[in-house]
Amino acid sequence: MNKLIFIVDDEQAISKLLSFWVKEKWLYEVEVFSNSEVMLKRLSAKPDLILLDIMLPGLDGVETLKRIKQIDENLPVIMLSAQGSIEVAVKSLRFGAFDYFPKPIDQQRLELAIKNAIKNYDLTREIQSLKENVQREFSFDNIITADGKMQDVFRLVTKVLNNDITVLIYGESGTGKELIAKAIHYNGNRKDNPFIVVNCASIPRELLESELFGHEKGSFTGAHQRKLGKFELANGGTIFLDEVGELEMLLQAKLLRVIQQREFERVGGNELIKTNVRIMSATNIDLKQAVDNKEFREDLYYRLNSFPIYIPPLRQRKGDILVLTEHFVTELNKKLGKDIKGFTKRALKLIYEYDWPGNIREMENTIERCIIIAENNAIDVEDLPPHLRTAEKMASVDYAGPLFTDDTIIPFEKLKEESIRHALKVTKGNIVEAAKRLQLGRATIYRLMEKYTIENRAYSE
Repeated sequence: MNKLIFIVDDEQAISKLLSFWVKEKWLYEVEVFSNSEVMLKRLSAKPDLILLDIMLPGLDGVETLKRIKQIDENLPVIMLSAQGSIEVAVKSLRFGAFDYFPKPIDQQRLELAIKNAIKNYDLTREIQSLKENVQREFSFDNIITADGKMQDVFRLVTKVLNNDITVLIYGESGTGKELIAKAIHYNGNRKDNPFIVVNCASIPRELLESELFGHEKGSFTGAHQRKLGKFELANGGTIFLDEVGELEMLLQAKLLRVIQQREFERVGGNELIKTNVRIMSATNIDLKQAVDNKEFREDLYYRLNSFPIYIPPLRQRKGDILVLTEHFVTELNKKLGKDIKGFTKRALKLIYEYDWPGNIREMENTIERCIIIAENNAIDVEDLPPHLRTAEKMASVDYAGPLFTDDTIIPFEKLKEESIRHALKVTKGNIVEAAKRLQLGRATIYRLMEKYTIENRAYSE
């Protein structure tokens, strides 16, 4: 669709000349007005730019500019005037005009100004649209739930939208902790500023400090130039520290300083950098237990835990299973270009009875798989993955035999050491997998490996 330009000038000769340039030479759509009152009534036509004469009968150009900006502050207006004074130009620009042209008008300069103004307006509208889409996507209306426990969560969330209190979101993996954090950010007073996510478990610990706080050129091997950290990039907005329980003690101390003093230094630097960042974090482990085990700083725990929010797992809100199932079928049909009507009663019963240890993330992935392989218009039992088809509750651990067989008492410390060595042997040195299988935090594994002088490479070869 071609761009629409309004021309407002009571001099007929000027209007005709401008209309010829704009429509015939530059190929824009044009509407011409001899006074501001009529033009203002036509703003609903959504022009992309207005060429506005300052000396008009009735409502003059400057007053008209003020009214336009009240309706759409971003709509570009180029002012035209036969007076040609600096005072008129400055006054116009002060009230939001994109540019000012004295008469007679320089054709080439005007064409360039129009192109730049429309390009800038398009970009502004695109950014605004993206912001509105993000805010809509992460509004509470788009968090699908029918469960009273989640309504309690929403009531807590509304209390922290417009203040900077640190929020700690608890919950198992896949419960939607990041979604809740985004809902807080994009519905609060920082919504127009960055939301930066850092997964503390997925970044190697030797790189995490640089990732959070940045580094100076030459501060370590491979640091070829200065890098800004996430705390700088998030300035004015929110930083979300996912799996915060995985932070090692050195970084915990640095994070505590950021919270208390609102300042930090880049790796290898001496400059104190001030930051205005809201900190939200999430964990799927018991941080209080980690404090008791000397694996997490108590002072940092209380700083992060100023406002705790607990997201219950899916198995504790059975009412949401059917609601989410219907939602995912609808959304994934759109994504995959399918027309699945839903689940058969037999399949839906298994979906409902399953505990969903991976929570909402597991459910979405499972339903996507089912939709892909389903050959009929409804998902049946045969389309479900094998572990759902069994309809049996799996025991959490199945030991081959008794752990203790005689009167020998094994020291507890020795049991812990052997358990870690065995886990590393089974996982071929995969620390993340070993931590998962042992139901421990990755930071705990590293600490115990150091304590028992366990070399990971001995198991990864």
